[in-house]
Amino acid sequence: MSAPMEPETTPEEHRQRAFLLADLGRYDEAAEEIAAGLSSAPQEAKLLTTLATIHLAAEQPDQALAAADRAASATPPSLGSLVVRAMALTDSRRFGDAARIAEAILRDHPTDPYAQRTGAALLSEARNGQEALNAAWNGVRVAPSEGEAHLVLAVVAARLRLFDLAQRAYAEALELDSTIGDAASEVGIVRFERRRWARALEDLAEEASLGVPPETPEASATPEPWETPEPWENPEEPKKPEKSVDPFPVSRPSRQVLDVSQESADAVRETVQYASGGTLVVSVLTAAMTLVSAGISRVWAGMIGVLVFGAVVIWFSSRLPEPGGVVLRRLRSSNRRLAVAVYLSFGAPLFLLVYAGVGGVATLVTGMILAAVAEVLVVTSRK
Repeated sequence: MSAPMEPETTPEEHRQRAFLLADLGRYDEAAEEIAAGLSSAPQEAKLLTTLATIHLAAEQPDQALAAADRAASATPPSLGSLVVRAMALTDSRRFGDAARIAEAILRDHPTDPYAQRTGAALLSEARNGQEALNAAWNGVRVAPSEGEAHLVLAVVAARLRLFDLAQRAYAEALELDSTIGDAASEVGIVRFERRRWARALEDLAEEASLGVPPETPEASATPEPWETPEPWENPEEPKKPEKSVDPFPVSRPSRQVLDVSQESADAVRETVQYASGGTLVVSVLTAAMTLVSAGISRVWAGMIGVLVFGAVVIWFSSRLPEPGGVVLRRLRSSNRRLAVAVYLSFGAPLFLLVYAGVGGVATLVTGMILAAVAEVLVVTSRK
């Protein structure tokens, strides 16, 4: 009689194991658990969101963004996937995109305490200002008894250099939840957001402890901004959060869990088609303008050439789910035609600038030929 088969591990069980491994700083093994779960549920948003959080905790924003983009592709995207995507965008220095997500979170969830405080913190990371401070105050208003809401208010206020307000908010956060004082030293991902805000506050507190800017004449006589004047000063309350140290050495994921090579290839093809098509159209218009005035044609070519080249670079970098250097290295070894098409599509608009500088129809024709060859290579590179 055969032994009964053991039930398969569910995606959620893989996710829970990943949480436990992350608590020990073993982010590499946590990512492998998520990879095992994704093998049977490749589009599971919770797994993808957890994977993105693991990469964020491991300070790998490119991999985090790739997982967060896929998690947020569900319709409608979950709040958690939007949060990790905004964090990954911020860590990738795409502040405008991160701010738009934060604003959407605040707008779509006006009475949700978690959404309000998290949206406020995300907005202050990407684009700090009065709007972020108002949102942080609203987070405290809708959940006055939650310590994390006051922690977020402290972070937003400190970023605005409102250190008195930051001190009071942080003290209130500790009063409501004393574990916040140790939040920055946590290595797990269950409460990763709280850890992120606590670490941000630590950095801001350290900056504040340096005192006023050097150009202020009496810097040495000025008290530290984190020192709260009477009547708020209380010797029993901490002056500022102390710099934390991770209790465990962390091990970061060393391999790419998600295969984003096809997404990158599609983005490359799209970029080449737009770049080469745009270059062809502009070159034809430039050539036609020589019938009116060669000088006007060259000025036009110079201005439009800069715009086309800049647009190609920006579009290429924003569409890729991973660093451009990684993509190009992969293409040079696996799809040389597409790699050549990329270089040609970047080179073709430069001939508009050459034409603007030295003139000559031959330079325009050369740019058009490069753009046309790039178009052909894109079509023939599909496998």
